[in-house]
Amino acid sequence: MNPLSNEKHPEHGLADVSVAVDSSDDGADENGKRPVPLKMKILSVVVELKINNTQFAVLDSSENFIKTALILLSGILTDRYGGASTYSFTGVPRRQSLTPDSLQGTMLWGNAIFSLGAILIAAATQVRSYKFMIGGIVIQAFGDVATQVAQYKIFSSWFPPSSGFASTLAFELGIGKIGSFVGKSTANIIAKNLGNFSWAYWMAVFMNLFTNVATLFFWWFTRWCEKRYSGTRDPATGEKLTESNKKLEIRKMLRLPWTFWLVCLFSLFQTSTAGIFSTNSTELAQQRFKIDAVKAGWYSSMSQYLGFFFVPLVGIFIDVVGQRLTVMLVCGMGMLLAMSLAAWGPTVAGTAASFGIYAVASSLGPTVIIDSIRTSMWYQEVFGSGYAIKIAINNSMTLIVGIVAGVIQDRDNNSYNNVVVLYVALASGAVVVGAIMVCLAFWTDMIGFLQWGRKKRIQKGHIINAKKEEFETNSYAQFNRRLSLVNFVAVVFLILGGWAAYFYGLGNKKYLS
Repeated sequence: MNPLSNEKHPEHGLADVSVAVDSSDDGADENGKRPVPLKMKILSVVVELKINNTQFAVLDSSENFIKTALILLSGILTDRYGGASTYSFTGVPRRQSLTPDSLQGTMLWGNAIFSLGAILIAAATQVRSYKFMIGGIVIQAFGDVATQVAQYKIFSSWFPPSSGFASTLAFELGIGKIGSFVGKSTANIIAKNLGNFSWAYWMAVFMNLFTNVATLFFWWFTRWCEKRYSGTRDPATGEKLTESNKKLEIRKMLRLPWTFWLVCLFSLFQTSTAGIFSTNSTELAQQRFKIDAVKAGWYSSMSQYLGFFFVPLVGIFIDVVGQRLTVMLVCGMGMLLAMSLAAWGPTVAGTAASFGIYAVASSLGPTVIIDSIRTSMWYQEVFGSGYAIKIAINNSMTLIVGIVAGVIQDRDNNSYNNVVVLYVALASGAVVVGAIMVCLAFWTDMIGFLQWGRKKRIQKGHIINAKKEEFETNSYAQFNRRLSLVNFVAVVFLILGGWAAYFYGLGNKKYLS
């Protein structure tokens, strides 16, 4: 996990850069301008600060801790007040002028806080302070929480399922992959040629400031559209899509269907597998290929981000053809094969095959998961809350897995002989859940409609409305409500488990001294 912990040339510390695929799918800006991934920034400073694997896991986990603490609230407020719209917690109506009071849009102030955190992190690299960097990461995470849900809430209010949502989402994710690939592949070059790895952080600050300008334009653009165009309706169900609601929809958030929870369970396994593998991919490439950090960074970048051209095609396929559950199963099987090769094929050829298969499989995950979450929900008006639940699940699992993996590697002399088994176990969970969902699709339309493409969904939209009515009023309605509540409580306990893992790592003096 700690790249180059034994290297003689610390200027090569910018070895591993990655995107959390939950968040993966979770941190890109709505204009295709993606802030430099936080993992890219903190990984570059690992060697300079003499951080071991568990310390790095805690550093990386600080962001996830803040998100798990605030993301559910962020989702609820985004549903209530909107993603790009302006709002006031005092209930003051939105103003039409660009005044300080009206600049309270989620995207605007969230990106501003994110940029402040980026500045503090860059400053921490100047003074080589581990504790200072944690503070900057915490502040940056506050901004990321504000924007993470808002961007996809905006998409959901413009594009219904099978009518552009997956395609738009995939295009945005593809653009994000290009930016991430450029950032990861040039990080070492920047640090080496400019003589100080801090320059990579300051360049990230400049990029974040540009993101604020782009977001300000987008805020103006949405207000311009509001004055001239009416809202959008789902052509299949007739549901009116909204960016904001008249009240907090807590009850609807607590009555999400079991199909939604199955998709979240698949995401828990798939996203945590992708996250931990991408975090360690550069060091894994170094050990297996016997190469230096720069070359390893290029190889891991290619495995993680060169699927950018493939991602938009996945979105178009899902919108037109459907087969969401099938795509998830294929994704899980690909991840399992890649992790198995990494675990039991520790040769150059086996590791290269693992990287190649991972590149394809990981490109399937984010689009199909987010689109399936949207499609499985009865009410678009609480999509922000639903997506926030998904992020909370992924980040909590990442906290737990990250700390566990860090400890395993430290106790195994930083090798990958034991920790790769954890990768295989997580990927196996994704395959099992994916297979269960595909089987259930043959049994009931309650989950079978996730397989429908555009034409079939529009033709059979009345079935979706009937299933929605059945879910809420038939003899199983009470059971459905209790099941959803139990699942939500389970999410809360998972969040608490993530916090426990975080504080364990933070307080373990053996690893943090």
